[in-house]
Amino acid sequence: MSHSDRLATAIGSEALVLPADGPVVLLRSVPGPALDLIGRDRLICEQSFRPTHDALADAGFRTEVRASGPASAVIVLLTRARAENLGNIARGLDMLAPGGLLAVAGAKTEGVDSLVTQVGRALPLDGQISKAHGRVFWLRRPAALPEVAAAWAEGDRPRPNPAGFVTAPGMFSPDAVDPGSRRLAEALPAKLRGRVADFGAGWGWLAIEALARAPEIARIDLFEAESRALDAARLNLADPRAGFHWADVTRLARGTPPYDAILANPPFHHGRAADPTLGTDFIAAAGRVLKPSGTFLMVANRQLPYEAALDAHFRHWERLSEDRSYKVIAASRPRRDA
Repeated sequence: MSHSDRLATAIGSEALVLPADGPVVLLRSVPGPALDLIGRDRLICEQSFRPTHDALADAGFRTEVRASGPASAVIVLLTRARAENLGNIARGLDMLAPGGLLAVAGAKTEGVDSLVTQVGRALPLDGQISKAHGRVFWLRRPAALPEVAAAWAEGDRPRPNPAGFVTAPGMFSPDAVDPGSRRLAEALPAKLRGRVADFGAGWGWLAIEALARAPEIARIDLFEAESRALDAARLNLADPRAGFHWADVTRLARGTPPYDAILANPPFHHGRAADPTLGTDFIAAAGRVLKPSGTFLMVANRQLPYEAALDAHFRHWERLSEDRSYKVIAASRPRRDA
């Protein structure tokens, strides 16, 4: 069951009663039945992940990358990052006047049970329901917020990680360089030149390494679907050759100016479930926007079945390296008939 389904159950059963008027902000919003129950005329959907943002906007919902309030109610949908969830709860409280409604919906796998205990210690809860291995709970904002709310907000703010790169909770591998990205960087040829793209650039480490290892790169465009990660990349990469694009690379069309090389460490999870189609979509996008003489360089978990997609979109590909965990692949001669 999705967050929106749980939220719809809470609202539809009238266990959770929304204020009669005023804006309702939904943080980490996703499509689902709860949105129309809240009402399109008052709902503000916040979503910084481009594919979900675009799906909401295409469905006609008012959608913002970062909402600021004020609001009569704020609803937080949980992610897998606990610090991000607590930060969103703190932001939601800041958007509300005293007496405003804050609700939280999430699954057990996202730590909702321990979160309801933690929040309940700091703020009195008004109610909660359990549904399909998840929970919705809610409360009213007090006149004075507990001191711990400031700590929740601080824990979600971008800051340098141990290696000195700016990251934040909820980003991919925020505490250290991902081993797959490191393997790909080690395989990058020094002869890379011209226009290069980094698909799924995250907070920018691979692009930084590419510029350091291949000084003849004229420009590198970082494409990243998560706006917060792209903001961090802008702070981490102060190089005039870098361009930053908040984009769903799977929607790039053949009209995109072509690239001499594309680098990618594709995501392979949707939530907690493995989803190899994300990687195959990256492969297809690379085939569309590479120059005929261009090269696609990617790293992937060794067991992921990308070979058929490579055959479909490139006339030639080879493994540059492989170990028990990762494979690094170079593909060339994109198929224009794919």
